[in-house]
Amino acid sequence: MKPTPISKSLIDNAIRDYGIQDFAKATIREVKAIAAHAEQESGVEFIKMEMGIPGLPAAKVGVEAQVKALNKGIANSYPDIQGYPELKKQASRFVKAFIGVDINAEGCVPTVGSMQGTYASLMLCQQLNPQKDTVLFIDPGFPVQKMQIQVMGGHFETFDVYDYRGERLAPKLEEYLSQGNICAILYSNPNNPSWVCLTEEELEAIGELATKYDAVVIEDLAYFAMDFRNDLSQPFQPPYQATVARYTDNYMLLISGSKAFSYAGERIAVTCISDHLFHRHFDALSARYEGLPFGMVFSTRILYALSSGTSHSAQYALAAIMKAACDGTYNFHDEVMEYGRRAHRLKEIFLRHGFHIVYDQDMGRPIADGFYFTIGYKGMTSGQLAHELMYYGVSAICLITTGSHQEGLRVCTSFIRDNQYDLLDERMAIFEENN
Repeated sequence: MKPTPISKSLIDNAIRDYGIQDFAKATIREVKAIAAHAEQESGVEFIKMEMGIPGLPAAKVGVEAQVKALNKGIANSYPDIQGYPELKKQASRFVKAFIGVDINAEGCVPTVGSMQGTYASLMLCQQLNPQKDTVLFIDPGFPVQKMQIQVMGGHFETFDVYDYRGERLAPKLEEYLSQGNICAILYSNPNNPSWVCLTEEELEAIGELATKYDAVVIEDLAYFAMDFRNDLSQPFQPPYQATVARYTDNYMLLISGSKAFSYAGERIAVTCISDHLFHRHFDALSARYEGLPFGMVFSTRILYALSSGTSHSAQYALAAIMKAACDGTYNFHDEVMEYGRRAHRLKEIFLRHGFHIVYDQDMGRPIADGFYFTIGYKGMTSGQLAHELMYYGVSAICLITTGSHQEGLRVCTSFIRDNQYDLLDERMAIFEENN
């Protein structure tokens, strides 16, 4: 057996010192910390694939607009809790341009990243009806969203969509919805981590069932228009980003600045609430919040209580980005396609050395190349594979932490540098020989 790039004892001791009993359940932050520790102690460069952080420069048009706003003195002024009017206008326009649906500007509310948008949405949905206190996750998904439910003391159900695509999705959803306790359905599209993309037919089924059982669909569009099999870059022209918004009035769209515009550091996003839902009254909300409708509770109560608004200057940045995208002067799609190119090269290396793609098919089509993909290795559980790869200076998280029932790892392409493809190839050749 060939020696591994990183001492096994160094990795094993670090895992023990961090108190991790089952590496399959190690969080993103724990994996990151162990990789950083091992890299520092060994002096060996790690190929870091665990963190979903943008690896591209922030959108220049946004940076320029934010700097301009700051230079004009905007930092001393509290933002309107409903949001900067120009951002609300441009967000409404962006939804029309790239999703193809109409949402009034009043329903486009800026949040401190989609993380806050999700937290506020989940909290609100659990207050709509005393009989409905449970959120249904279509997994796999972003692990922290379930943590948010745990933090607020809520309840959730989950199922792995792997075996329930196409016509099998609706019956599976109805199993849960028919119990009468589901207040909201949450999923990401494209999916984190599998990168499967729900089709219009599947979204239609979700929308129809959400209407039938009066549940709110929270559609996480963190990886907006990043299904690179289709050109979704032309404003006000099909094809558009797939969405449940065409099939129900009970929806909230989470549009993040973090990935599509590489604006993660400024924590800026927009939650877009359907016109119908924004103005809808619920008895439980009326009793709790002096008769306010859904949308006003979201902004003037929940968001106000959480943060008293969203970074003022960052709102100017996102407004400028969305305006430029709608005007056709900024093609964000062209920039983020770099993630697809990275995924293609990484997949080729892993496949050549005996790995397989776990979520490899998307309704009969090969999975798209994008921000994430999933890998497995014959005879190894998720935990075993993640632990073993650490010896080779490669860090990734286990699919089990995302709600997946499959054995394998999530690979993120964002931090890969040009020099690391050959490095990964060399290390995976040793891994293959040793395993």
